Order: sequence, then C-alpha cells, then structure tokens
Amino acid sequence: MTDDNSIRLSRRKVLGGVGAIGLASAGAGLGTTAYFTDTESFTGNSLEAGDLDLFVHVDYSEDQGSYAQYSTPPGTFIDGNVVGGGDGEPISIQVTDLKPGDSGEGEFCFSIVDNPAYLWICGALTENAQNGTTEPEQDALEQQYDSIPAGGQLADAMTVTISYCTEQESDGETTTVIGDEIVSGSLAEVMAVLAAGVPLAGDGDADAPVANRPTFEGVDDETHTAETCLCFEWELPPEVGNEVQTDSVAFDIEFYAEQARHNDGTLNPCVDAAYSANYVNPDGIAQPIPNGVAHVDVAYGEEHVVYAITFDEPAGSQYSLADPNFASANFSLPFDVEDDGTYDFQVAWNVDGNDAFHYSGVTSAPAWAKDTAAGWSALPSGFTAVRFGSQAFVSVPRSELETGGNAYGFGFNASAGGEQPSVSIPTGGPYSSNANWTSSENSQPETVQ
Repeated sequence: MTDDNSIRLSRRKVLGGVGAIGLASAGAGLGTTAYFTDTESFTGNSLEAGDLDLFVHVDYSEDQGSYAQYSTPPGTFIDGNVVGGGDGEPISIQVTDLKPGDSGEGEFCFSIVDNPAYLWICGALTENAQNGTTEPEQDALEQQYDSIPAGGQLADAMTVTISYCTEQESDGETTTVIGDEIVSGSLAEVMAVLAAGVPLAGDGDADAPVANRPTFEGVDDETHTAETCLCFEWELPPEVGNEVQTDSVAFDIEFYAEQARHNDGTLNPCVDAAYSANYVNPDGIAQPIPNGVAHVDVAYGEEHVVYAITFDEPAGSQYSLADPNFASANFSLPFDVEDDGTYDFQVAWNVDGNDAFHYSGVTSAPAWAKDTAAGWSALPSGFTAVRFGSQAFVSVPRSELETGGNAYGFGFNASAGGEQPSVSIPTGGPYSSNANWTSSENSQPETVQ
C-alpha cells in the first residue's frame, strides 16, 4: 500500500467512527423486529411477623449459717412477661427463720429471643406484717414507738442492692463481676423505687438516659443470654435487734421487654397513672429554667400506692428544683382522703432545710413554713420516702387512702424558694384560694384501683 492510499486516522476520528458505527447499528435494530430482551422475576414472596419472647434465667442462694442454704436448681429460668404477650410463669423463693446476719444473693440474666428490646424492672412490696409480738419484741417496739405499730419493721431493717453484673469465664470457672449500682437502700425503699419502674440499659450503664438507651441484644433461643445481667443482694444486718422478731415480708419482681424497632424505650409499663406540669418561671429571675417539667407517676400495689416524682430539667440549671444542695428547694404531696376539699395529711421533703422527708396532718392548704415545731414529724410506720438525684419516691399504705372510700384527691407542689421557679400538679379540689392549689375544672379525684 502506497502512501497515497494510506488511511490516516487520529484518535478523535477513531472514536468518532466507532460512534457512527454504533449509531448505525442502533438504527438498524430499531428498524427491524430483532432486539435484545431480559426478564427478572420475584416469586413465592411472603411476609412473616417476627418474635419477641423474654426468658429470665435465675440463680439464687442464701447464707443462713448452719440453719440452711437455699439455691435454685442449675439453669432455672422462667418465661418472662412480654409487652403485648401473656404473663410469665412465676418463681417463688421463700426464706424462713430469718436472723440478723443472714444474707442472700440472686442473679437475673435475660434471653430476648430473636429481636433486641428495651427492658424494665418493676416490683412491689406486697407484705410487711407484724404477726403479733414476742415479749422482747414488744419491749423493743415500746422503746421506739408510742404504741405498737400495726405493720412490721422487717422491710425497713433489711438492706438491698441491685446492680448490673456480667459473667466472665477463666480456666473453666465462671465468675460474676459486679458493675454499676442501680438502686440500694432498705427493702421498703428499693421496692418503692421498683414499683414506679426502672429502665435498664443493655450496656450496664446506670447513668444512661431513658430515651434511646442501649438495648438488650436479641439471641437465637432461650439457652443463650445477653451479656448484661442484674445482681440482687440482700442482708439483715447483724446490728438489727428484737424489733423484727415474728415479722415477715413479701415482694414481687417483674421484667418487661419491648421491641426496640420503632420505639424509643420511654414507655413505662410499671405505672398506672401519669401526671405532669411545666415549671412556672416568674418574671425577673436571672436565669429561668427552660422547658422544666415535673412528672408524678402513680403505681397501685396491693398494699401501697407509690408516687414517683421526677424533675425533668436541663442539666446544670440555676435555681434547680432537682438539686438537693439548693437549700430552699422543697416539694410536698398533700392528700385529701375523703375528697371533701380539705387535706388530711401531707408528705414533704426538705423540712427545716434538710434532705429528709417528714409528715404532717393538715386541715387546709399546705404551709411552706415547715419546721418540726409546727407539727412536722418523722414518717409514720408503713410510709416510705426516698430520693435519688432528680427523682423521689413516696409510698403510702392503701389503708390510709381507703379510709373515705376508693376516691381521694392528692396534689403536688414544688418551689425553689422566693421568686424562683415553681410547679404544681393538682388532681382534685379546689382546696384553697391559693392559685397553685386550685384544680382545673377537668381535674378528677384519684381512684384507688
């Protein structure tokens, strides 16, 4: 081939030529019935609901010296109560011949089959009985009380601690490692807290917020458990005396699981009624608390009605109602047993400026000039009140509220003192001319359920 017949193509011309050929090809294809086809199909489709089944593995033992040692059989577990499902099978542990110095411990581990879930623990003190008195018991009680209390003292004498824990294996042996403490105190105090519900964090962080907290992972079947467990320890301290002779206590513990998907974990399955109100920030204060809300949740137990008070406010707020170090902050729960517009008694925190709960009989609106000289006293037998951080729990015997029937009124009022923020939740009334204590027209008396 000579130079005259040579075809010289630059890269630009080559690409252009290929393009032309491609277009010609495409045009030819469109002009005929021949073309490429492809088909993908999806057959046999179905939708199936998932599962959420809670199993609680229980290990328990007690130390009563040479008298006895109770323990659950290896691998004991119960079919737990699942939100949206049926009640689980209960397991009962009974301790007899309890003496000062006795103790016990239990471990609860969880199998939430198939799906991760939020977990709650609930509880109730169902019995705190006196069961008569022996002579030494009567002598001890007469030294402490003006008259022999109808209820027992054992629930106040026993100490309980509930903590997160994990199991670790080393050299073929399993060791339980105690983690963050969830709640501790007397049995009466701990059961008052559990009655209002405690949200559990799947990573064992006791400071985790309630909303969107770490969940407990789902497992394949009930033989496998989540990494985080709960440990329950109790003791009747050696220094307890004759005042608890013949007494007996009984309590319930329940666990609830709720699927994590499409939920934030804030639904409390343990309470029966819930009230809330916004903080009132008077004009002129230096730093009003924005979006402060007080909640009062109510749980009706067989023997006690528990009120859980929560101050929901931004951390570090000035004039905080939740800060126990702010001496002028106080709050009170007054009760109108007959629902006749007159309060019969109230339970208040921060009497005389100390971090403690006191009791007073009242015949009109509560007075905030609270001191022991004005008639405030220690809580009567059967009442329990405890505070943890921004929460407080007040447990009132049902017998105190059923005196006038099954309907009664109660209120809640809190103040940081002076012209600082306050909050009020009235549920019946009106009870006084004070605007803070006058209920709305839609308010109804509480009913003991």
